[in-house]
Amino acid sequence: MRFYDPDGGRFGIPTYPFRLAPDGLATRRQLRATGLRPGGQGIAAQVMWASRRYGRGIRVAYLYRIDRALPVRPMTPAKWAALAAANTARRICPHCRTDAGYVIPTSLGACVACAYPEEQRAA
Repeated sequence: MRFYDPDGGRFGIPTYPFRLAPDGLATRRQLRATGLRPGGQGIAAQVMWASRRYGRGIRVAYLYRIDRALPVRPMTPAKWAALAAANTARRICPHCRTDAGYVIPTSLGACVACAYPEEQRAA
C-alpha cells in the first residue's frame, strides 16, 4: 500500500489510497453534491493515487470533515444577475457585435461567420 499513511508521518497529513478513505471525510466536489462547503476548515486528510494520464503520475484529492462542513450559501439576486450578464457576454461576437445564439468557443475567439468568412461566402 504505497499511499497508506493514516498517521501522516510520511506525507505530513493522513493519506489514503484511492477509494480507501475512512467514512466522515469527503472532497469538495462530494461536499457540494450534498449541499455543503468546507466552511473555512483545514484539510483533514488526502487521497493519493498513481495516474499515467498526468505528467508527474501522482494525483491528490484533499479531504474535509463532513461534520464540520457548512451549508452552501444561497445565490443572491445580485449574483444571479451577474451570472446572467456574464453568460450573455460569452454569446456576443467581439468582431461583429451580434448575439451568436451560442457560447462562442474560446478557440475561435469569434462567431463561426467571423472566424471563417471565406466559407460563409461560398455557401
